[in-house]
Amino acid sequence: MRCTNLPPRNYRFRVAACNNSGVWNEAGAFLDFSVAPAYYQTIWFRLSCVAAFLALLWAVYQQRLRRVAREFNMRLDERVSERTRIARELHDTLLQSFQGLILNFQRARNLLPARPDQAIESLDTALDRAERAIMEGRDAIHDMRASAPADGNLAEEISALGEQLASENEHSGASSFRVVVEGSPKAIRPVVRDEIYRITREALRNAYGHAHARTIEAEISYEDKLLRVRIRDDGIGINETHLGEGRAGHYGLRGMRERATHIGAQLDVWSEEGAGTEIELRVPDRIAYKADGQHT
Repeated sequence: MRCTNLPPRNYRFRVAACNNSGVWNEAGAFLDFSVAPAYYQTIWFRLSCVAAFLALLWAVYQQRLRRVAREFNMRLDERVSERTRIARELHDTLLQSFQGLILNFQRARNLLPARPDQAIESLDTALDRAERAIMEGRDAIHDMRASAPADGNLAEEISALGEQLASENEHSGASSFRVVVEGSPKAIRPVVRDEIYRITREALRNAYGHAHARTIEAEISYEDKLLRVRIRDDGIGINETHLGEGRAGHYGLRGMRERATHIGAQLDVWSEEGAGTEIELRVPDRIAYKADGQHT
């Protein structure tokens, strides 16, 4: 008889025998031996496994905490960025308009009662500024809420935006606006499309409102490795000293660059006084395009 797979412990092997007459040796003979445990049967190995399992649980818990903290910080950064953007837009619209109103009212106050005609003229100017301030405030609120439609063609959205700005700025003198599409249109991620729309809107607003351009053009290039959007005009251009952060108190260029950075894109501006302006936005394909089968 052979015994195998004995657990590790001390054993005594005892043998009893009988003679030909059938008389048994009651004392018999015995052999003491022990089976040494394998490494995986030792206490220290089992304790090590328990310790490793607890360490793994702790690592998973810490990884979860880091992911939650990272997501929280991202949401917090987005909120801070949005509040900063709102502050910039309010500063660039309402606050400057109100400051101009105060100056006009102060001038009218200084003219009364000695020069009532000039005081009335100053008050009329103040009323005009007040009306513009209301319109600017309305536009600022609209800009905060506006975004590209959830579904739709980017070129069509930009075309509609250009037509809207042209009707709102009939005094700008721009005689033509067109959208050029190169390559086969691809599905763009909603968040990226929304930021592209906002950047394009700001560029077109500047072109219509300040460039005094005769021709304004938007170009969308769907490339394999890149989504490229260009806005160009033949207007008066931008002073070289303002190409970096823009004019003091104005945040258009800075806001566009911040939006581009937010989605991992690159924004470049070329301009010379009297030679027009070109703004180019480049978005890498892995960021710009939706993966196959991905829904909005």
